[in-house]
Amino acid sequence: VAQNGNALKYADDVLRADREVVMQSVAQKGYTLEYADDVLRADREVVIQALAQGGFALKCADDVLRADREVVLQAVGENGCALQYADDVLRADREVVLQAVGENGYALEYADDVLRADRDFVLQ
Repeated sequence: VAQNGNALKYADDVLRADREVVMQSVAQKGYTLEYADDVLRADREVVIQALAQGGFALKCADDVLRADREVVLQAVGENGCALQYADDVLRADREVVLQAVGENGYALEYADDVLRADRDFVLQ
């Protein structure tokens, strides 16, 4: 994975569960979080490292982290459309949605219906 993070896809399961190997992979290509062991997909530090390379890594994170406000704020800061992978509660959070839409206007598509129908919110 030092040469190319994509190699994690073909690594043995033992290595996909090795924190150091996965950290090196996601540091290069955040989306390789998809190939990591479930335990590491729930590891906050590993997920934060992956998100630094692209917000869409949120798609592969454990559900608990997809409901973590700080984690989601980082994801939508990298790519607003990562909002689609956030927990429903955070898709209704004004600050989270504003950050997502600020990064990418199309992210409003993934916001909670209440926010999408709120005239004052949409005018922001």
